[in-house]
Amino acid sequence: MPANRKLTMRQLRQMLRLSGGGTSIRDIALTLGVARSTVQDNLKRAAEAELVWPLPGEPTDEALAGKLFEGSGVKPGMRRRPEPNWADLVIELKKPGVTLLILGEGYRAIHPGGYSYSRYVAAKFMLRLGGMSQGSR
Repeated sequence: MPANRKLTMRQLRQMLRLSGGGTSIRDIALTLGVARSTVQDNLKRAAEAELVWPLPGEPTDEALAGKLFEGSGVKPGMRRRPEPNWADLVIELKKPGVTLLILGEGYRAIHPGGYSYSRYVAAKFMLRLGGMSQGSR
């Protein structure tokens, strides 16, 4: 079954309809062609938004999405770990003798519960891609 695939609004409506009719989560997942956990997560969202089938007043797709996904995603300033200043990281990496490992250790000394070294490696990769795309224009 496809992983990390968002349901369309049509699928979300069908999921609510099937769930309201007493269909099991497993059968809903098979019908929609998605993972059981996707159905569980979306039914949990629907329950929290107090959405039941039949939907009152036939809301538009935008209104339904607003109710289901209100407050989802990472809000600015609400990250789980303190975010490094990536712009400063780029400047520091250009200095002689400065490595990603040194910067990562300095960050971890200040923020022991912060991102691991692998996050810095990923950042360097992303920065390199950004630099290549700018230079190739």
